[in-house]
Parts: sequence; structure tokens; C-alpha cells
Amino acid sequence: MEIRNSQSKSEKITSRIAYTFGAFGNDVFYAAMSTYLINFITSHLLFDTGDKTLNNHLVSAVTLIIMVLRIVELLIDPFIGNAIDRTKTRWGHFRPWVVIGGTVSSIALLALFSNMGGLTKTHPWLYLVIFAFLYIAMDIFYSFKDVGFWSMLPALSFDSREREKTATFARIGSSIGGSLVGVVVMPLVLFFSLQSNGGTGDDRGWFWFGFIVAAVAFVTALAVGIGTREVDNKLRENKEDTAGVSAVFKMLVKNDQLMWVALAYLLYGVGINLVNALELYYFQYIMGDPKGFSLLQFINMFVGIFAVSAFPKLADKLNRKPLFIWCLVTMLIGIGLFTVAGKSLLLVLIAAELFYIPQPIVFLVVLMIITDSVEYGQWKLGHRDESLALSVRPLVDKFGGAVSNGVVGQIAVLAGMTTGATAASITMHQQMVFKFMMFGVPAIFILIGMFVFWKKITLTEERHAEIVAELEKTWGDQFDQSNAESDKLIKSDELTAMVPVAGKVIAMKDVPDEVFSTGKMGQGIAIKPTDGKVYAPFDAEVKTVFATRHAIGLVSDNGIPVLIHVGIGTVSMKGTGFVTYVREGQHVKKGQQILEFWDPAIKKAGLDDTVLMTFTHSDLFKEFDVKVPVGSEVVNTNTAIEIKK
Repeated sequence: MEIRNSQSKSEKITSRIAYTFGAFGNDVFYAAMSTYLINFITSHLLFDTGDKTLNNHLVSAVTLIIMVLRIVELLIDPFIGNAIDRTKTRWGHFRPWVVIGGTVSSIALLALFSNMGGLTKTHPWLYLVIFAFLYIAMDIFYSFKDVGFWSMLPALSFDSREREKTATFARIGSSIGGSLVGVVVMPLVLFFSLQSNGGTGDDRGWFWFGFIVAAVAFVTALAVGIGTREVDNKLRENKEDTAGVSAVFKMLVKNDQLMWVALAYLLYGVGINLVNALELYYFQYIMGDPKGFSLLQFINMFVGIFAVSAFPKLADKLNRKPLFIWCLVTMLIGIGLFTVAGKSLLLVLIAAELFYIPQPIVFLVVLMIITDSVEYGQWKLGHRDESLALSVRPLVDKFGGAVSNGVVGQIAVLAGMTTGATAASITMHQQMVFKFMMFGVPAIFILIGMFVFWKKITLTEERHAEIVAELEKTWGDQFDQSNAESDKLIKSDELTAMVPVAGKVIAMKDVPDEVFSTGKMGQGIAIKPTDGKVYAPFDAEVKTVFATRHAIGLVSDNGIPVLIHVGIGTVSMKGTGFVTYVREGQHVKKGQQILEFWDPAIKKAGLDDTVLMTFTHSDLFKEFDVKVPVGSEVVNTNTAIEIKK
């Protein structure tokens, strides 16, 4: 199982299947750990001290331990990333941690779904100590597995299309895994329980549910370790440490749009996590119908796919900011209906779906704005913090989940939904307390998040397009002689550049954009394309891939920068009709396809489709000889320009 730098077709298919299986198991485990473990602890973990108040305090202590440890684990995450990056074995960087993390976390989870040999009755305080140790061990080793698993995707293939296929299959596996747990949890618990306890099951049923989850997580982690192959390449060499949480907070202070979207998303996240985590309690203790929860989760599996598929059209019609607001309004309507649904399964399902349908859409809206904030930060601060910006979303998700875990336990105690309770034993007062915490408090958080988003988010799609256009014009500034990158400029006396795209050569002065026609972006060539495939004109490093995918900046192996730009004003298309096949930092060979565009999409948008190749600081060259005359038909194998220092 050693690392290789290429894969056969059968190995690619095997790797893709194994990775999909791993994504399924990963989300099965996460759902059990983050949602259903709390339900087991509050409803079936029996502390028998003889003092009911003390028993409730012990349950509260367990859930607070979970919240504190999950927040502490956030501080450990960067060290986990660094440890994985530095791992060098014959099995690769990632697979060992997927298997080790999957094994240890599965064993720990199984122990947590038990009373640890009766310690909750005989030595409850010792149980708390052991629980804390096991939980942090489970959380840390799960993070090793989770970070290792999702980080290994680029290492499975250096072919962008193969990566896309693998990622798509993984997302499907992940979605099914996360949803399926909710469908089977109560049927499994009740099947293995000796007593149904009003439809909530007993500790034996929950233990066997934990056993099945742990077994699935272990087997799928092992499948990743055996079935996948990491492809070795210099691009995978770690160049810098993963930034810590403090670095993220420092960046948030400077990038105001990222800060406000993170705050709005955090407030929203706390609200939805509370409602989602308490839904099972609602079915168990308000409706007395735990099987209805399985039906809800079954519906959610299909609704989630529908919601994600509807996102592009919704975003196109409403734009992201109003779409976000409408999603939250729909969720608030769902909460309102939920409060009066009572025990009506039909009304509860309608309310729950109104609350659930917008969630995948909100996630995508926030993800898109966070992604756009990378260019906003680059424009505002003068440097690009892509990895830091993109780490904000999972950081906020984890923090919101941690807070939810801690609060849910306290709510269960306040509402009397602890060991031995049934729907019949919950008083009207306890129901009112529960409903206020499940619906009133989340609604307040969601409303505040909506207000923050509406008032503070100014980074619209149009504004982002303007920022990208401005950054485009200053792309060559990083190669000024006074810049730290200046030593990379022009290391050799000459360069031959091939034509980047097939088509007809036109004069640069006739390009309908003053920035290019006047030479502000440097000398070069302009081509009216007859094909949508764009190729690297020489061996080079990919320096910049614009977020809107319409332009790529390269630096040749001998240090000469060039910008390849498709269309005039195409930044406004926000990436629609464009596909990039390379990423920043990647090395490309002459003639390698780097980008593809759909020409009808550009023309339908009423824009010019001219492809330009311009050389930054071309005034430093002694000779800049364009080899393709205006009006000539060219292909990517033709020599376009010869440069001499």
C-alpha cells in the first residue's frame, strides 16, 4: 500500500468507491456523536444517588462537559492539521490517521453509549472523570479522522475531473449517511430495547445503536485505508503551518464583511442547532411518537437534495442577500407553525419541513459570501487569506454545535425529560418551558442574525464582480521591482509563448476595453475564439486563478508573468459558463488545458468573447516579437510571441 504518482483506471474506481463509503461512515458517526449521544445521556443514563436533584445536576454536568470539551477541541484543530501534514509513512499522509482516528473514536463512542459497567450508579463522580477523558479522546481522534479524510481528496488524484467525480460521490455518501441515522435511530433503539418506555427505548437499545454506529464508522474508515491510494507529487509538500484560531480572529477584525457574515451565521447556527437537536425530544416527550421522527428524517433525505438543486436558480432570481432573508423568514414561519402544531403529525411535518428546506440553501449562500470575502480582503488589505477565510465556516459550525450540545442537556433537565420520563409524565408547565427553549430562543437568535446580515452585508454579487475587475487590473503589481516577488521576474534571456486558444487574431488596439487596448496590462495578443479550450502557452506555475474563473495568471519557469483573460466584462458572469482545470500553486506544462468556457453563454450575456494574453511589465523586454499576424487563423500549437530580455 505504498504511495505512487499514478493510478490505473480500476484503482481510480476502487478509490472513488472507498472514499464514498468513507464519507457515508464519517457522517453516520458525526450525527450520532453530535445529536443522539445527548439524547441518550439525558433520557437513559441513570444516576442513582437517591437524590433526584443531584441526579439532574449530574446529567447537567455531563452535557456541560461536552460543551466545554468541544470548544477546547477547536483550539486543538490547527495542531491536528499540522500533525497530519507532517506525517510521512509508506501509507501516505492521510490514510493512517483516517484508520487510527476511526478506530479509536469508534471504541470511545461505544463506551460513551453505556453506563460504563454501572459507574453511574456506584461511582457517579468517577464516571464524570472517565466520561470527560473518553469524550475528549473521541473528539480529538474523530477530528484526526475528519481532517485527514477531507484533506486527502486532492491527494487522490491530480486530474480535476476525477477529483470532481470523487467529491460528488462523497457528497452523496455524506448526505445519505447523515440523514439515514435519523431514519433508523429509533427503530434500532426500540428493536434492541427490553422495554419501550413509552416509545423512547432503554439503555440496552441505545448501546446497540451505538455499537452499530461504531461498527459502521470503523469498517468505513478501514475501507478508506485499504481502498484509496494517495498520489505523490511535489505540490503536496507542506510549505507553512496551519494557522491557529487566533489568526482567524485577527483576520476577522480586518475583513469586516467576513466578520459580519460569520457573526450572522453564528447566531443563525445556534438557533437552528437548538431546534434540530430538540426535534427528537419533541417527538418523544410532546407527541409520544418517536417513530414519527424517523418519517421526518426520511423526508429530509429527499428534501435536502431538492433544496440544493434549486439553489442556482433561486440565487439567480433573488440574489444572495434577499435569498438569505427569505430563507430565514420561511424558517420563522415554520417555527411559528411548530409552536401550535401540538400532537398533529401532519402539522408537525409541515412545520419541520418549512424549517428544514431553507437550511441547505442558507449554507450555500453563506459559503458563497465567505468565498467572495477572499477577494474582498485581498482588495481591502492588499494580501490574500484564502485558507484562513475558508476555515471560518467550519469553525463557526463547530462552535454553534458545541453551544447547542451544552444547552440541550440543560433544557432536558428543566423540562423533566430525563431518565424514566415519558410523554405522559411531562406536565403542561414543563411543556411550556420546553417549547419556549425549542422555539422562542432559537427564533430570537435567528431574528438577530437576519438583522445583522441585512444591515451589515454589502458584499453583493455585483460588488464582488467590481472588486475582481479591480484586482484584475492590479495583478501585475506583485511583480514590481520593489516587491518581494521581484527576484522571480525574468530569470532568463528569452521565452517562446504558444497561442492559448484557437481562433482569429485581432489587433490589440481594437479590443473594446481601454485597459487592454492602451497597453496598461502590457503587450500581448488578442484572439476571437473558435473553440472554448484554453491552453498553457509555456511551462509555468499557476499564480492566480480568479474566483470568477474567467482569467488565470501564470509565471513561466524562467520568471515571466502573463495574464490569460477570456472575454470583456465577463467578470459579471460570476463564473457561469467557465471551468478551470488548475489551482494556484500548480505547475503546468506547455499545451496543457487550463480553462474551458462556453462561448454561447458569453454571447447570450451580451459580452465580447475576445481571449487576451498579456505580458505584465513587457516594457522591460528588449524584443517583444508577435509571430501571428492580425487576421490569421491560429491554433494552440502555433508560436504566438517570442520575447528577449
